Amino acid sequence: MDMAAYREKLRQRAEENKKSFNGEYREQIEGLLGLSREEIDRITPGTADLETYDQLITIVKEASASNLHQAELRQQIEKLGEIGIQIAQKVPELAKLFV
Repeated sequence: MDMAAYREKLRQRAEENKKSFNGEYREQIEGLLGLSREEIDRITPGTADLETYDQLITIVKEASASNLHQAELRQQIEKLGEIGIQIAQKVPELAKLFV
C-alpha cells in the first residue's frame, strides 16, 4: 500500500470514528470503553471474552454512526451470543436493551 492510500484509509477511519462518537450510542460506547479487563474477565477468563468485547464495541460504533434502531442493535448484540450479552449488560445504557 502506498503512502497516499494509507493516509486516505486513516482519514476515512478517523471520519468513521468521529461519526460513531457523535452518534446516538455515544454513551454506550463510552461505557464499553470504560470497562476494565478485570470486569470483562469476570464473565469468562481467557481471550474469547476479549474478542467478543472488541466485536461488541465495533457493533455499537457502527450502530451509532448509522443511527441504527435499538431493536436492531439488540439483535446484533444477540448474534454475539451469551458472552456478548453479558458484556453489554455491564453498561447500564446497553443493559436497558435486554430488560
